[in-house]
Amino acid sequence: MTTTTVDDLLTGELDEDRTALVDATGREFEHHWVCSSAWQAGNFLRHAGVREGVTVGVVGESPLALLGFFGTTLLEGTTQFAPPTDLTDRDDLRALVAPVPDLESGAYDLPRGAQRVGYGSKPAEPDVHHFDAGIWTENPAFPPLEVDPETAILTDGDRTFTHADVLEAARSVVDEYGLEEGDRVVVRGPLSDPRTVVAGILAPLLADGVIVLTGDGLGAETVVERGAYAVATESVPEETRIDPADAALT
Repeated sequence: MTTTTVDDLLTGELDEDRTALVDATGREFEHHWVCSSAWQAGNFLRHAGVREGVTVGVVGESPLALLGFFGTTLLEGTTQFAPPTDLTDRDDLRALVAPVPDLESGAYDLPRGAQRVGYGSKPAEPDVHHFDAGIWTENPAFPPLEVDPETAILTDGDRTFTHADVLEAARSVVDEYGLEEGDRVVVRGPLSDPRTVVAGILAPLLADGVIVLTGDGLGAETVVERGAYAVATESVPEETRIDPADAALT
């Protein structure tokens, strides 16, 4: 299959035998789980009004945070990882996906009508949608998509990138570093940088590799080798460091 948009990476043939994601605790998730859960996340976020032309803020670097990104992508929305706390002037922001304690602490100010979607613990406040519980009740299927490659997918708040932009950059990372099926790519840079998303999330998806997450409040991590590659700007324990700058976004 020719991959022209990122949703193609989530809607192709499902593989129950291939690991596609590893979280910070070392738990492994199969390709089938990643894709079917992304469909459920998309179906859930649709109820929150996510669609083309709106932005979803995503806080955290856990599998559920990634599902927030993937679900938004399937709905042709735009994701901003680690958005600022004051979002009141962001009329395009439709939802914020974040750990429940972050949402209920009052740390984030959202524009009127924006939805709070929390993951992790069960929300105490009734207007916080429980992402964990909600997505598992959704249909694990998604209608066929025809996404324009020029549809926006990622923003850092200053610049916005399309499906075509990020896939071109992901292919350049795959080619330059020779990523192959099964290669583990450890995400050691912040997802707030779209280049880290390209090199650490989209490139391994494109190469049938494995995304390895390291973040989300597990305390001081013992930095040990967790794969063959790592995306970071500084030295890493993995054999090969992928510089985010090599994920050239234009």
